Amino acid sequence: MTEIIAFANQKGGVGKTTTAINLGSSLAAIKKRVLLIDLDSQGNAGTGLGFVRSSHPQSVYGVLMGTATAAENILSTAVPGLHILPSTQALAGAAVELVDVENREYRLRDALQPIMEHYDYILLDCPPALDYVTLNALTTANHVIIPLQCEFFPLEGVLHLFNSIKGVREKWNSNLDVLGVLLTMYDRRYGITREVEENVRATFGDKVFKTVIPRNVRVAEAPSHGKPALFYDFNSTGAQAYLRVATEVVQKLENGEL
Repeated sequence: MTEIIAFANQKGGVGKTTTAINLGSSLAAIKKRVLLIDLDSQGNAGTGLGFVRSSHPQSVYGVLMGTATAAENILSTAVPGLHILPSTQALAGAAVELVDVENREYRLRDALQPIMEHYDYILLDCPPALDYVTLNALTTANHVIIPLQCEFFPLEGVLHLFNSIKGVREKWNSNLDVLGVLLTMYDRRYGITREVEENVRATFGDKVFKTVIPRNVRVAEAPSHGKPALFYDFNSTGAQAYLRVATEVVQKLENGEL
């Protein structure tokens, strides 16, 4: 069975794309077949893996709008086992254009059916908005990972996001669940970090990943070199943290530890 995981948080800058790239690379490193789908018009998942948007015509936009198939828009990355369905600026208008499209909530789900069997994991990097593009991700996914920056205001938004996910589950996708909340940009030197961690673990319990993603300069530098942290500096604390998260994901999903 293909596991489909959406990375969602309506707040920007919390580590969604960084997590999607690095978790995807880590899963590929442990011999999983992975497809990363960039659903953000900024296209950072693609550039973080070494692709220049202007250099390729492939885009998830055509897939969502029904003018192209998923198979003809997938690119191989430099990471063995990791493919990407990239985004271009054209996707910026999709949230509005989808309003008048038939079956608008399920465009992505239906488009992925022909290629599903080729992957163990499909990862959906969502835009920082709860719009029709994100809704398509949530109706397609089995699970949601919520990256959460260790600051006060992002915590408020997570409670709202949980309610939104509950609404999607009740109306459009009964198979959707929250796989976990992932604490990112973690720095134990700051009191707010420890306070946020305590509050999040008290609120969400075992839905919070045991592993936290530290503030790490090597993880921050890696996208500018078009590489995931694992390939930029394997021994960095950030790269090793994402490997541990990948292990947690596999344990949760494949070993039934949900």
